Amino acid sequence: MKSTPVPAGTPAPPFSLPSTPDQKVSLSDFRGGPLVLAFYPADWSPVCGDQMALYNELLSEFRKLGASLVGISVDGSWCHNAFAAARKLHFPLLADFEPKGEVARRYGVYREQDGTTERALFVIDGEGIVRWSYVSPIGVNPGADGILTALEALPKGKV
Repeated sequence: MKSTPVPAGTPAPPFSLPSTPDQKVSLSDFRGGPLVLAFYPADWSPVCGDQMALYNELLSEFRKLGASLVGISVDGSWCHNAFAAARKLHFPLLADFEPKGEVARRYGVYREQDGTTERALFVIDGEGIVRWSYVSPIGVNPGADGILTALEALPKGKV
């Protein structure tokens, strides 16, 4: 079944998800600057691990463009904490765990057939509007070129 991600020009669906067992991160926390949402199927899978490690290496590039980054999967916050520590990640991983995949559904990227999310990317401007989205084949690391291009293309008033 083909996912239909929230299209560019649409207000980003709000969310508030756990980043740790006792802390939440919300879309509204990033108002005023661009945000990259990286939905991924699961912690510990080889492709997801490589994808998140790549984004970790490119954090300074994202920050130069004024952007923040969060990863989102249906794994729980304890699993995320262990995965982030093992991979030495320096950005939040958010748990779309319960109700399972609720935020991924709002963004049009939940995979009902296997209970995970698509490997999907969104660039949201500082006003909360989706400016770019991409759904990669599940087994393919989408890299960061599309993200960087989308961030560079944001109107200067939107960053």
